[in-house]
Amino acid sequence: MEKDIIEIRWHGRGGQGAITAAKIVANAAFVSGFGGVVMAPTFGTERRGAPVLTSLKLSKNKIYDLSPIETPDMVVVLDHLLVEEANVVDGLKPGGLIIINSPKAIGEYHFPGMKVAIADVTTLASEVGLTKGIVNTGIIGAFAKASGLLDIDVLLKAIEEEFEGKKPQRNVQAARLTYEKTVIASN
Repeated sequence: MEKDIIEIRWHGRGGQGAITAAKIVANAAFVSGFGGVVMAPTFGTERRGAPVLTSLKLSKNKIYDLSPIETPDMVVVLDHLLVEEANVVDGLKPGGLIIINSPKAIGEYHFPGMKVAIADVTTLASEVGLTKGIVNTGIIGAFAKASGLLDIDVLLKAIEEEFEGKKPQRNVQAARLTYEKTVIASN
């Protein structure tokens, strides 16, 4: 993407790691030469399972606008049920990208004019030994494949650093496997 500020909104549930995933991507973006990186989590009821979202803005230049994202370029959804429960695509720019952790086939999602990427991150993360429901590092793999914004190896290194001393290799495996298994389509 060749634009000044890339806006990414992350939707998940408390305990899934949406905020941690955005933080990891923010760190990798900074290391990759993005001079402007702004992450702003939004908390509601702050309980496990409650919907949460966080905003991430990336730019090669310094970012002065710290306001919440209203018209994202990309939306990352850590729980496919949120697609039906909340309007996760609200404000998504035409031609935007939607990345969803879902066991459903990509053909079951219809977002006219949007690019859609699907991976069953929940299953893939379990396959590498992560605790059930922990999908944050896996979704980073889907993000890397679908967006092409950051190199997967830079993201894997950022995951290792974030989880140093806390099963970093399983988290890296989840991201790598999800990267390989992500399916992308344009609607």
